[in-house]
Amino acid sequence: MNSSRTSKLRLGILGSGKGSNFRAIADAIAAGLVDAEVAIVLSDVEDAGILALARERGYAAEYAPPGRFRTKMEPEAEARLARRLKEEKVDLVVLAGYMRMIKAPLLEAFPGRIINIHPSLLPAFPGLAAWKQALEAGAASTGCTVHFIDSGMDTGPVIAQAEVPILPHDTPESVHARIQEAEHRLYPEVLAAIAKEFRPPS
Repeated sequence: MNSSRTSKLRLGILGSGKGSNFRAIADAIAAGLVDAEVAIVLSDVEDAGILALARERGYAAEYAPPGRFRTKMEPEAEARLARRLKEEKVDLVVLAGYMRMIKAPLLEAFPGRIINIHPSLLPAFPGLAAWKQALEAGAASTGCTVHFIDSGMDTGPVIAQAEVPILPHDTPESVHARIQEAEHRLYPEVLAAIAKEFRPPS
Protein backbone atom coordinates (compact mmCIF):
# COMPACT_ATOMS: atom_id res chain seq x y z
CA MET A 1 0.00 0.00 0.00
CA ASN A 2 1.27 3.43 -0.95
CA SER A 3 0.60 5.85 1.88
CA SER A 4 2.52 8.77 0.40
CA ARG A 5 0.76 12.07 -0.16
CA THR A 6 2.13 14.76 -2.43
CA SER A 7 0.69 18.14 -3.30
CA LYS A 8 -0.23 16.94 -6.79
CA LEU A 9 -3.67 15.76 -7.87
CA ARG A 10 -3.62 11.96 -7.54
CA LEU A 11 -5.46 10.07 -10.28
CA GLY A 12 -6.96 6.62 -10.09
CA ILE A 13 -7.46 5.35 -13.65
CA LEU A 14 -10.09 2.69 -14.45
CA GLY A 15 -10.07 1.05 -17.87
CA SER A 16 -11.20 -2.10 -19.64
CA GLY A 17 -9.39 -1.95 -22.98
CA LYS A 18 -6.23 -0.95 -24.80
CA GLY A 19 -5.74 2.27 -22.85
CA SER A 20 -5.33 4.88 -25.59
CA ASN A 21 -6.84 7.65 -23.44
CA PHE A 22 -4.67 6.56 -20.52
CA ARG A 23 -1.63 6.82 -22.81
CA ALA A 24 -2.63 10.36 -23.81
CA ILE A 25 -3.03 11.34 -20.15
CA ALA A 26 0.27 9.73 -19.11
CA ASP A 27 2.09 11.41 -22.00
CA ALA A 28 0.66 14.80 -21.02
CA ILE A 29 1.76 14.28 -17.40
CA ALA A 30 5.24 13.23 -18.53
CA ALA A 31 5.46 16.33 -20.74
CA GLY A 32 4.57 18.59 -17.81
CA LEU A 33 1.25 19.61 -19.34
CA VAL A 34 -0.85 18.13 -16.52
CA ASP A 35 0.28 18.77 -12.94
CA ALA A 36 -0.95 15.45 -11.61
CA GLU A 37 0.29 11.95 -10.90
CA VAL A 38 -1.13 8.53 -11.61
CA ALA A 39 -1.58 6.78 -8.25
CA ILE A 40 -2.88 3.48 -9.65
CA VAL A 41 -4.43 1.92 -12.76
CA LEU A 42 -7.14 -0.71 -12.23
CA SER A 43 -8.98 -2.87 -14.75
CA ASP A 44 -11.90 -5.27 -14.67
CA VAL A 45 -10.18 -7.24 -17.47
CA GLU A 46 -7.21 -9.29 -16.33
CA ASP A 47 -5.24 -9.06 -19.59
CA ALA A 48 -6.34 -5.52 -20.58
CA GLY A 49 -3.84 -3.53 -22.61
CA ILE A 50 -4.19 -0.60 -20.21
CA LEU A 51 -2.56 -2.66 -17.44
CA ALA A 52 0.39 -3.56 -19.67
CA LEU A 53 0.78 0.11 -20.67
CA ALA A 54 0.73 1.20 -17.03
CA ARG A 55 3.32 -1.37 -15.99
CA GLU A 56 5.60 -0.33 -18.86
CA ARG A 57 5.54 3.19 -17.41
CA GLY A 58 6.21 2.04 -13.87
CA TYR A 59 2.74 2.68 -12.48
CA ALA A 60 0.95 0.43 -10.02
CA ALA A 61 -1.46 -1.61 -12.15
CA GLU A 62 -3.86 -4.22 -10.82
CA TYR A 63 -6.72 -6.44 -11.93
CA ALA A 64 -9.95 -5.75 -10.02
CA PRO A 65 -12.17 -8.85 -10.36
CA PRO A 66 -15.68 -7.61 -11.21
CA GLY A 67 -17.75 -10.58 -10.09
CA ARG A 68 -20.52 -12.28 -12.03
CA PHE A 69 -22.26 -9.31 -13.68
CA ARG A 70 -21.51 -8.25 -17.24
CA THR A 71 -22.28 -4.51 -17.19
CA LYS A 72 -21.48 -3.58 -13.59
CA MET A 73 -19.39 -4.85 -10.70
CA GLU A 74 -20.83 -6.85 -7.84
CA PRO A 75 -21.38 -4.42 -4.93
CA GLU A 76 -18.75 -6.19 -2.81
CA ALA A 77 -16.26 -6.06 -5.69
CA GLU A 78 -16.93 -2.37 -6.27
CA ALA A 79 -16.53 -1.69 -2.55
CA ARG A 80 -13.11 -3.42 -2.68
CA LEU A 81 -12.21 -1.26 -5.68
CA ALA A 82 -13.23 1.89 -3.79
CA ARG A 83 -11.12 0.84 -0.81
CA ARG A 84 -8.11 0.24 -3.06
CA LEU A 85 -8.44 3.72 -4.54
CA LYS A 86 -8.73 5.20 -1.04
CA GLU A 87 -5.60 3.30 0.06
CA GLU A 88 -3.70 5.00 -2.76
CA LYS A 89 -5.03 8.40 -1.64
CA VAL A 90 -6.72 9.01 -4.98
CA ASP A 91 -8.28 12.46 -5.39
CA LEU A 92 -9.99 11.96 -8.75
CA VAL A 93 -11.21 8.74 -10.39
CA VAL A 94 -10.72 8.88 -14.17
CA LEU A 95 -12.61 6.43 -16.36
CA ALA A 96 -10.63 5.67 -19.52
CA GLY A 97 -12.59 3.15 -21.54
CA TYR A 98 -14.12 1.55 -18.45
CA MET A 99 -17.03 -0.53 -19.68
CA ARG A 100 -19.05 -0.95 -16.50
CA MET A 101 -21.71 1.20 -14.88
CA ILE A 102 -20.54 2.93 -11.71
CA LYS A 103 -22.80 2.23 -8.73
CA ALA A 104 -23.23 3.23 -5.08
CA PRO A 105 -19.96 1.96 -3.54
CA LEU A 106 -17.78 4.13 -5.81
CA LEU A 107 -20.23 7.02 -6.11
CA GLU A 108 -20.43 7.29 -2.32
CA ALA A 109 -16.68 6.91 -1.82
CA PHE A 110 -15.84 9.62 -4.40
CA PRO A 111 -18.83 11.98 -4.60
CA GLY A 112 -18.41 14.43 -7.46
CA ARG A 113 -14.90 13.10 -8.06
CA ILE A 114 -15.40 10.56 -10.86
CA ILE A 115 -15.11 11.67 -14.49
CA ASN A 116 -15.54 9.91 -17.82
CA ILE A 117 -15.03 10.59 -21.50
CA HIS A 118 -17.80 9.52 -23.89
CA PRO A 119 -17.55 9.40 -27.71
CA SER A 120 -20.45 11.70 -28.55
CA LEU A 121 -21.72 15.19 -27.82
CA LEU A 122 -23.91 14.27 -24.86
CA PRO A 123 -26.82 14.18 -24.31
CA ALA A 124 -26.87 12.88 -27.89
CA PHE A 125 -26.04 9.20 -28.38
CA PRO A 126 -25.42 7.83 -24.89
CA GLY A 127 -24.50 4.20 -24.44
CA LEU A 128 -22.40 1.82 -26.50
CA ALA A 129 -20.88 2.47 -29.96
CA ALA A 130 -21.96 6.11 -29.95
CA TRP A 131 -20.05 6.80 -33.19
CA LYS A 132 -22.17 4.19 -34.99
CA GLN A 133 -25.31 5.72 -33.52
CA ALA A 134 -24.29 9.14 -34.86
CA LEU A 135 -23.52 7.78 -38.34
CA GLU A 136 -26.75 5.80 -38.54
CA ALA A 137 -28.74 8.86 -37.44
CA GLY A 138 -27.27 10.92 -40.29
CA ALA A 139 -25.73 13.48 -37.93
CA ALA A 140 -23.56 16.15 -39.55
CA SER A 141 -21.14 16.07 -36.64
CA THR A 142 -20.40 14.26 -33.42
CA GLY A 143 -17.53 14.47 -30.96
CA CYS A 144 -16.64 13.64 -27.38
CA THR A 145 -17.70 14.75 -23.92
CA VAL A 146 -15.90 14.76 -20.59
CA HIS A 147 -18.49 14.59 -17.82
CA PHE A 148 -18.96 13.80 -14.17
CA ILE A 149 -20.36 10.38 -13.38
CA ASP A 150 -23.68 9.93 -11.65
CA SER A 151 -25.92 6.87 -11.29
CA GLY A 152 -27.32 7.11 -14.83
CA MET A 153 -26.00 6.05 -18.24
CA ASP A 154 -23.85 8.96 -19.48
CA THR A 155 -26.12 11.47 -17.71
CA GLY A 156 -23.73 13.32 -15.38
CA PRO A 157 -22.95 17.06 -15.70
CA VAL A 158 -20.88 17.99 -18.75
CA ILE A 159 -17.41 19.44 -18.13
CA ALA A 160 -16.19 19.97 -21.72
CA GLN A 161 -16.86 18.87 -25.28
CA ALA A 162 -15.03 18.72 -28.61
CA GLU A 163 -16.88 18.51 -31.92
CA VAL A 164 -15.73 16.56 -34.99
CA PRO A 165 -17.34 16.51 -38.44
CA ILE A 166 -18.94 13.49 -40.04
CA LEU A 167 -17.82 13.40 -43.67
CA PRO A 168 -19.78 12.02 -46.67
CA HIS A 169 -17.73 8.84 -47.09
CA ASP A 170 -17.15 8.10 -43.41
CA THR A 171 -17.36 4.60 -41.99
CA PRO A 172 -17.90 3.77 -38.32
CA GLU A 173 -14.17 3.13 -38.09
CA SER A 174 -13.13 6.48 -39.59
CA VAL A 175 -15.59 8.40 -37.40
CA HIS A 176 -14.35 6.56 -34.32
CA ALA A 177 -10.72 7.30 -35.19
CA ARG A 178 -11.49 11.02 -35.57
CA ILE A 179 -13.33 11.05 -32.23
CA GLN A 180 -10.40 9.33 -30.52
CA GLU A 181 -8.01 12.01 -31.81
CA ALA A 182 -10.27 14.61 -30.20
CA GLU A 183 -10.51 12.59 -26.98
CA HIS A 184 -6.72 12.40 -26.70
CA ARG A 185 -6.58 16.21 -26.79
CA LEU A 186 -9.64 16.98 -24.66
CA TYR A 187 -9.11 14.64 -21.71
CA PRO A 188 -5.61 15.93 -20.84
CA GLU A 189 -6.83 19.52 -21.27
CA VAL A 190 -9.66 18.94 -18.77
CA LEU A 191 -7.33 17.21 -16.31
CA ALA A 192 -4.85 20.07 -16.61
CA ALA A 193 -7.60 22.54 -15.71
CA ILE A 194 -8.77 20.43 -12.75
CA ALA A 195 -5.18 19.98 -11.53
CA LYS A 196 -4.60 23.73 -11.70
CA GLU A 197 -7.50 24.32 -9.30
CA PHE A 198 -6.68 21.39 -7.02
CA ARG A 199 -5.84 21.94 -3.38
CA PRO A 200 -4.62 18.85 -1.50
CA PRO A 201 -6.64 17.75 1.52
CA SER A 202 -5.21 19.00 4.79
